[in-house]
Amino acid sequence: MADSGVAALHRSILEWYSVHARPLPWRDPSCSPWGVLLSEVMAQQTPLARVEPAWREWIDRWPTPADLAAASPADVVRAWGRLGYPRRALRLREAAIAIVDRHGGDVPRDQGELKALPGIGDYTAAAVAAFAFGDRSVVVDTNVRRVEARVVTGVEHAAPSLTRAEVELAAALVPEDDKDAATWNVAVMELGALVCTARAPRCAECPVRERCAWNVGGRPAYDGPPRRGQKWHGTDRQVRGIIVQTLRDSLDPVARADLASGRDAAQVDRCLAGLIEDGLVEPVGAERFSLPGHDQDDAVEEVAG
Repeated sequence: MADSGVAALHRSILEWYSVHARPLPWRDPSCSPWGVLLSEVMAQQTPLARVEPAWREWIDRWPTPADLAAASPADVVRAWGRLGYPRRALRLREAAIAIVDRHGGDVPRDQGELKALPGIGDYTAAAVAAFAFGDRSVVVDTNVRRVEARVVTGVEHAAPSLTRAEVELAAALVPEDDKDAATWNVAVMELGALVCTARAPRCAECPVRERCAWNVGGRPAYDGPPRRGQKWHGTDRQVRGIIVQTLRDSLDPVARADLASGRDAAQVDRCLAGLIEDGLVEPVGAERFSLPGHDQDDAVEEVAG
């Protein structure tokens, strides 16, 4: 894409964002870098409608990394609620401890130092650098990949997993100015979330519809590798979630027989073993289980299987 085309793309999307951006609390200029980091971890594979109330609860309860670092693992997992992938809650606590130990309680600005924190990968480090500190970085999430695949490449969907070509394209499109770059990153994400959606995109409302290669080309159907939806019912992921939620709802350790009631015993044992390995569940005695850090007098024994 020629420089003039990129400049026009920037102008159109940034102007659209200035009007249509959702007023999310972590986008407020007064939000701390810690609040931004929390939002980015919580929003991974989770709709923002579910993230915002949980984020408000966390930021009220643990407004600094030091506050979360001092919390018990069980309290952290309980507070995670139904955000999904609860191991993220423990990793956030581990990141908070590292921030306190390594950086005096302040979220680091350097992307290398951010990536060195537990549970923080390339995407989250780039997002925190951009949205917490206003630094130029390349933020590539599912929405960004889809928007840029359609607008520039002319295909309906991005590749099944992130490619080097997608990263290079995203990097080439980021404005040089730090402030514009940070706004551009969130603006493209917002466009993908609200207009250039995976299903039923609202092309008539798109600010770059006349420059979008996919739209101008007649919106050709996707002909890449098969896109398989994820099953949920009956999967280990569902059973793991049921186990963790059951333990969240109980003040006392729960017997294995209650966790396995009505379910395949082998699957429950497999899920329990995985949850224990992930640090989300602790065995209490021989046949009872609790969230990590639960106060207990009984000896801890390993779960078979």
